[in-house]
Amino acid sequence: MSDEPNTEQEIARAIKDLARQKLDLVDTAEFLAKNIDQVERQIEALLFASPIPLRAQDLAARLGEGVDIGSALARLKRHYVGRGVQLIETGGGWRFQTAFDLAPILEEHKEEPRKLSRAALETLAIIAYHQPCTRAEIEEIRGVSLSRGTLDLLMEIKWVRPGARRRSPGKPLTYRTTNEFLAHFNLSGLDDLPGKTELQAQGILSANLPKDFEVPRPSQNIQNDDEIIENPFETNESDFVQDFFE
Repeated sequence: MSDEPNTEQEIARAIKDLARQKLDLVDTAEFLAKNIDQVERQIEALLFASPIPLRAQDLAARLGEGVDIGSALARLKRHYVGRGVQLIETGGGWRFQTAFDLAPILEEHKEEPRKLSRAALETLAIIAYHQPCTRAEIEEIRGVSLSRGTLDLLMEIKWVRPGARRRSPGKPLTYRTTNEFLAHFNLSGLDDLPGKTELQAQGILSANLPKDFEVPRPSQNIQNDDEIIENPFETNESDFVQDFFE
């Protein structure tokens, strides 16, 4: 048997019952609002609007003498227990903050691409073509000192990694590129790095180069990482130190 009203009288009665329920809810809400402590409302508003935690004496100065700030704060704290926003005491002051367990839904992660600086690009190119090479050799080729963060940045993005130590005074650390570097630039190996003709065609190298100028091939210098290696600049390619970039 259906419980739905099927006569005009039953429909009218159902409408009246629904209206009565809505009025009861409105009356209940008004009753609850009238019974909210005014001091709690004032403290709630002050804490909500303040960018910093407020001390009890700060609240008392706003609300005047004779106000039981401590009791009102205790009632407010109980009211917000278990809710998404909580009232906490920190550093002697009070503030509202989101519940700790809701942190995961409030976190927002963004990836912002950053452009490498000219110094970082030049350093990466030197390592790619002359690897393995030391910091001093990078500075000699660039003609300027290498800032402390340049190599750190290239290693942070995993395009450069430390290599073996050179068999020379101080045993300086060498640097070389990584598989991530090859993957990012879509290279199957270091032999795929562009040569002189390709770099000139792209406008990266000057068209007016000495006839004997050659772009170094990194595969000529790479040796086992487990060994301490000699100076890789044994092919008398010092011409590359000159600035042939446009």
